[in-house]
Amino acid sequence: MDSKQFAEPASAKPPTPVKIVIAGGFGVGKTTTVGAISEIKPLTTEAAMTSAGAAVDGSGGEVPSKTTTTVALDFGCITIDEEVKLYLFGTPGQDRFGFMWHDLVLGALGALVIVDTRRLDDCYPAVDYFEKAGLPFVVGVNVFDGSLKHDLEDVRWALAVSEDVPLITFDARQRLSVRDALLAVLHNTFRRASAAS
Repeated sequence: MDSKQFAEPASAKPPTPVKIVIAGGFGVGKTTTVGAISEIKPLTTEAAMTSAGAAVDGSGGEVPSKTTTTVALDFGCITIDEEVKLYLFGTPGQDRFGFMWHDLVLGALGALVIVDTRRLDDCYPAVDYFEKAGLPFVVGVNVFDGSLKHDLEDVRWALAVSEDVPLITFDARQRLSVRDALLAVLHNTFRRASAAS
């Protein structure tokens, strides 16, 4: 009897895990982004906003329908192909939870910094953080109502983002749009790595 016919089948190599951080200010669409693309039910740490918290975290009335906020992180994952699986970590957007960013960013290959052009002031801390950390990032302008309020070059100038940082538009509610934004993060990371080597 041929022993080969009873041999264990070769196990497929699991995909390489790649950590991507989804960051930005309060209410820019981080939780929505993770939820739109994740192949598992996303882990969220949403808590109801209290009147005291709204006074601290509020957005000047620009996000009146927001009743919850992320207090720790959002987590989801998506398999790109047989070789790569993305693990997505969404940061909390409020300054008072900023102490968590270091742990969430540890080991990440890149980041998507989400921008709401109605509230550019809320976006500076995230851009500054990744510039100082030296982590490759892409700035994604979330097109909330289907139209772009400002020209991308005006957004680049307002955020003082250098030309080597990709600036894109995307819709956090649309799976394919989020996919394209995450692929932009991967391409930017690989480009930076190639340029450095």
